[in-house]
Amino acid sequence: MASDHSYAAWVKQFDTVGARERIAFRRDLRGLRRHPLISIVVPVYNPDLVHLSSAIDSVRSQIYERWELCIADDASTDASVARMLKQYAIADSRIKITFRERNGHIAACSNSALELATGEWVALLDQDDLLAEHALAVVAATIEEHPEAGLIYSDEDKIDQTGARCCPFFKSDWNPELLLGQNYVSHLGIYRRALLVEIGGFREGYEGSQDYDLALRCSEKLHPAQIRHIPRVLYHWRMVEGSAAAVAEAKPYAAKAARLAIADHLQRKNIDGAVVPCPQNREWHRVIYPLRSPSPLVSIIIPTRDQAALLQRCLTSIREKTDYAPIEIVIVDNGSTKPETHAFLHDLALDPRIQIVTDGAEFNFSRLINRGVRIARGEILAFVNDDIETDNSDWLREMVSRAIRPEVGAVGARLWYPDGRLQHAGVVLGLHGVARHAFQRFLPQPVALMNRTFILSQNYSAVTAACMVLRKTLFDDVGGFDENLPNNFNDVDFCLRLRERGWQIIWTPYADLIHQESASRGRHSDSAERAHLLRDMAYLQEKWGEQLRNDPFYSPNLSDSDAFALAWPPRIPPLSNGLKSTGDEVLVASG
Repeated sequence: MASDHSYAAWVKQFDTVGARERIAFRRDLRGLRRHPLISIVVPVYNPDLVHLSSAIDSVRSQIYERWELCIADDASTDASVARMLKQYAIADSRIKITFRERNGHIAACSNSALELATGEWVALLDQDDLLAEHALAVVAATIEEHPEAGLIYSDEDKIDQTGARCCPFFKSDWNPELLLGQNYVSHLGIYRRALLVEIGGFREGYEGSQDYDLALRCSEKLHPAQIRHIPRVLYHWRMVEGSAAAVAEAKPYAAKAARLAIADHLQRKNIDGAVVPCPQNREWHRVIYPLRSPSPLVSIIIPTRDQAALLQRCLTSIREKTDYAPIEIVIVDNGSTKPETHAFLHDLALDPRIQIVTDGAEFNFSRLINRGVRIARGEILAFVNDDIETDNSDWLREMVSRAIRPEVGAVGARLWYPDGRLQHAGVVLGLHGVARHAFQRFLPQPVALMNRTFILSQNYSAVTAACMVLRKTLFDDVGGFDENLPNNFNDVDFCLRLRERGWQIIWTPYADLIHQESASRGRHSDSAERAHLLRDMAYLQEKWGEQLRNDPFYSPNLSDSDAFALAWPPRIPPLSNGLKSTGDEVLVASG
């Protein structure tokens, strides 16, 4: 009988709190040096009373007890709402209630709730959602481990009409590029109250995306290390009728408000960019960055060997179908021997925009790239395999517009196999021991596994050099590609060195190209390929060690052998370990 690897089975085995887990959490909570007061802010308007009661009860059931529940009623027309809230306030002194005289919508109502808060930290809860009972305990431990934090967020899932948990969203760590496409921070969001006071709380006029606007404005005041992700499902979003949890299009005004918030965010950061709907999902967003004038010269570096037909198709797509100028093309010929290849390269050399350099040594992709860069004249480098082609005329414009941003190291493209399946949507560290492409062989779809997506630009740890764009100064700064990696993972190593120096690696789905993977070199014998692979794996593992096992843009709840599938078990300690379960480190003494 096949094993049940459903989310329901995963929850039962790895994400259910029982008596043993409660004992462990309470034991470890006693060991915390501080127990900060956490204010839970809830705006309320004509709720389903059963759902509201469940939401309040989920707070009252918290294992961590130092909280206050700040509820603002936005002039509900149902009188039973006020009666219920008053009864709760009488039953528990930690519950604070305010009743607005006039309906002001969700941003104003949230501010009214926020005015009740006296805690050092503020958590956001919607009127019909649920907190996991260990949510605030894990948050308190995270605050102790990261006292410099200003914003903390967790993973989340949904509750369907039957009450079952479903649709988990196992998030990335801090991913500023993705935040410009969707509010992935969302639930559970916990903010330092002083920060919320500093920025003036929620802004009216952004209803439906007031939380998104809040996250963007707070992020501007924080360093990346002050934004912490808890890889635990601490929030359950109820799929009720009319809710965005059930149907994203239920609140069409929310997307418009979100794009206004993003545009404001860019303006405050002095970044030029037009915010438009994501073409494949209008509830999400795309930022189009302008090119400066004049556009920088791009040196397109193409290694090749005896693949005249492939190279011709590649060059045709660049010269005839690419809407970008100025460019030069540097072809690095790795010892071609066929007469037709020599003839084709001879003809190409007559074009003043094309340079050809010959390297007759044994294949070493890193060396070929480094050779090409040495004669490149462009401010921008574009590495392109000779088995790449495109019908997307603005692919290079898109990649260059991102590569010239000062915080960006390298930019990768979305690559497809000729059969229409995905070949590259970023690289995930740790898969199959070292690294592997994300979503490989997936069909086109707006939302993939675990509510992750490959239709939004986002940060990754690495992107493939089959199509990579970056500034030449950065290439020189990190010393080019490591020639100790001739066959595999040279691009992963290169990107990790860029990240080590503080530059972001960006992957964009708006540069679409077709990649006939490995068609240019062909395949060696299985034994030769495996020997190269094992040698390169060992070298990379020795060089980068633990970093390969902790990709900040993946999740320890996801498999390291089957990308974006559930991990069995997760790569974090079990809940029965108590507060040691928030990460790999022991947070508190367990005595």
